Amino acid sequence: MAISPLVLLDVDGVLNPSRRSSPRFRRHTCVLDGRTHPLLLDPSHGRALLTLARDTGAELAWATTWSEDANREIGPRIGLPRLPVVPLDANTPVPAKVHPKTVHVAEYVRGRPFVWFDDDHGEADREYLRAHADVGDFLLVDVDFRHGLGPAHLDTARDWLTARASTGG
Repeated sequence: MAISPLVLLDVDGVLNPSRRSSPRFRRHTCVLDGRTHPLLLDPSHGRALLTLARDTGAELAWATTWSEDANREIGPRIGLPRLPVVPLDANTPVPAKVHPKTVHVAEYVRGRPFVWFDDDHGEADREYLRAHADVGDFLLVDVDFRHGLGPAHLDTARDWLTARASTGG
């Protein structure tokens, strides 16, 4: 029985771009830990991500510093159900040039194939993931933080996930 792949989601820069790149994005505000956070969210992202997961047999999960707040503040605004969250620990040692989330993603995936939408991947992250014993096949989809997640990113993920499934990978 094949292990279902993961689709990991970042918030800032991916679902919440730095500027309104389309009229579909709606402005929201939330307060976390006494601080106000402006949000630009496209309500169609939820449906698109759920369709991607359904069509490819993947499981969606948050990989964001928003942690559980993503389930309270982001998911409901774009139509996503409560999702698993990659646990992040600020005290975990991180190699130079590797994004702190990468270390936690490597531990979380436990050999499952995954696609990761993020705006802050670098070559050091790719190298770390390739060298990590518990990481199998993966695709890092780089999202421009100014524009956020778009159809081309979703198509790239769908193509990769579909190709893996068709080869039995």
